Amino acid sequence: MTRSRKDAANDDTTVSLDGSLAGGLAGARAATAGAANLTIDDLPPDAAEWAAKPGRMLCGDIDMRIAANGTWFYLNSPIGRKELVKLFSSVIRCDDAGDYWLVTPAEMARIRVDDAPFMAVELLSEGEGEDRVVSFRTNVDTVITLDEEHPLRVATDVATGEPRPYITLKDRIEALIVRSVFYQLIEEGEALAIDGDDVWGVWSAGCFYPIGPVEHAE
Repeated sequence: MTRSRKDAANDDTTVSLDGSLAGGLAGARAATAGAANLTIDDLPPDAAEWAAKPGRMLCGDIDMRIAANGTWFYLNSPIGRKELVKLFSSVIRCDDAGDYWLVTPAEMARIRVDDAPFMAVELLSEGEGEDRVVSFRTNVDTVITLDEEHPLRVATDVATGEPRPYITLKDRIEALIVRSVFYQLIEEGEALAIDGDDVWGVWSAGCFYPIGPVEHAE
């Protein structure tokens, strides 16, 4: 019986943290046509340190991608099983050069990320004003509180001019806040004068996080 790429992308028997994907990340690397070979000398210092760990194989690039809408793809087929996405997302890292890696005790491989590796899909809020605590649930069901260790960043989409908001999950790893949730966040906000300018933002865990000028929130 033949198996399609979609079958392989959704077969939970091929995945484990110590063996990883399709017989190991090395197996995924072998399935990636035209992938360049990488050595430790090609990597930024932090990724080189990860690769130098005894017993860990540097597999190079694999054909795995996280699309801008948060969908994970392997060999151009979406990974339909949420359990697999949760597994892969638990070992993702971002190096000093901005490249994303899956790093297990035995192997590490570079993947492509179109925007952010996670999506913030639900807003949770408790309290009012300066006592408010805002949290977000991600597409892999991680709940993260907006605080000093997990700040808000609002960029501008260069193509549309629209705000593009993110929350930091861990070192250089962010979740894109989906539009509906961002609108909820704006509704939770209030104006505050900062350096003579009225800024719209939200309080969470004792800190004020600017979202944008007051006129943009109205």
